[in-house]
Amino acid sequence: MYLRHGTFSYLPELTDEEIAAQVRYALLNNWPVSIEYTDDPHPRNTYWEMWGLPLFDLDEPDGVMAEINACRATFPRHYVRVTAYNATYTKQTTALSFLVQRPAEEPGFELARAEGSDRRQIYSVRSYATDRPQGQRYGG
Repeated sequence: MYLRHGTFSYLPELTDEEIAAQVRYALLNNWPVSIEYTDDPHPRNTYWEMWGLPLFDLDEPDGVMAEINACRATFPRHYVRVTAYNATYTKQTTALSFLVQRPAEEPGFELARAEGSDRRQIYSVRSYATDRPQGQRYGG
């Protein structure tokens, strides 16, 4: 299972230089950047844990890369993503979001089907990672 999540989901993994280039692009467009992580990457789980506060005051990617590396070191078996926000519409709008780390093993998802009223089929998705308690989901 290879989770496809974010802007560059169908490209090979980004190198640190490519990540820094995307962060620079976001900063040049005045998009504040935040770093988020999770061990439950369900497709509808859009609210991940934030690594610190959004980085509003940076204008070079070096500070963002330092925070990304600190998050990676603290959570080596979690998904880590970078999100850039565009506030030109006076609301928090995601302009760019992409993964910068994934666990070595991705257990995948189960598609469960149930029959509802009038033989209507109801589908739901559940991550196999949630079989383990939080904090122990990936190799833990």
